[in-house]
Amino acid sequence: MTDYFPQRIVCLTEETTEMLYLLGQQHRIVGISGFTVRPPQARKEKPRVSAFTSAKIDRILELKPDLVLGFSDLQADIAAALIRQGVNVHVFNQRSVDEILAMLVQLGAMVGAQDRALAWVREREAHLAALRERNAQRARRPRVYFEEWYDPIITSIQWVAELVELAGGENVFPEHARESLGKNRILADPLEVARRQPDIIIGSWCGRKFRPEQVAARQGWQDIPAVCHGRIYEIKSADILQPGPAALTDGLDQLCALVDAWRP
Repeated sequence: MTDYFPQRIVCLTEETTEMLYLLGQQHRIVGISGFTVRPPQARKEKPRVSAFTSAKIDRILELKPDLVLGFSDLQADIAAALIRQGVNVHVFNQRSVDEILAMLVQLGAMVGAQDRALAWVREREAHLAALRERNAQRARRPRVYFEEWYDPIITSIQWVAELVELAGGENVFPEHARESLGKNRILADPLEVARRQPDIIIGSWCGRKFRPEQVAARQGWQDIPAVCHGRIYEIKSADILQPGPAALTDGLDQLCALVDAWRP
């Protein structure tokens, strides 16, 4: 029987690579992002053809993909260059937990594995529902400040803010959560974090090593509960800042562990 689904896929982001592996469809992948670390075997098996906002267009064309998968406006220039060369491109733009789940089902359908993708998503949905039920019993939620970048200081994107809440925490910058662009989540006044008194600080500096000691030493932050009690933690960006399977599994599990360990 003829397989009418894409045979040669280039994944410009880690989340599409990881999901195709989870679906057993890795044989379709012919190129990946250089930032891919999940799953680890992908870096050994697949050629790296892009960064996040740039790509080796000639190398991608040499691979003769019948589909290139990207993410967001940040990859619009890559997408446009490939489209001009006659390549089929699909750019996802998921920003929330629900949108991530929908994207994973759509991706499964694109490669003929919708049932398997839907089963994975249903399992995640059941887990999220169980977390919501458990958190309804909490006497108090710890206040959580999540930092995505340090210079300038940028607060968490929507899916991370939602995962903080699902883990049982209270996101201290809810008004920033729905701002998809990083520039709209910049803190003009770093002392605003001190005023909001987070119990837990979590950093994920988008591919750069997080430095808790630098955070603790910021002027005016010494009286923040999280700083006073040494509750400053890192979650690797590959586990939480990729809007795909990693964030909904390892990223969320780490958030739950940090929130569960907190005591008022």
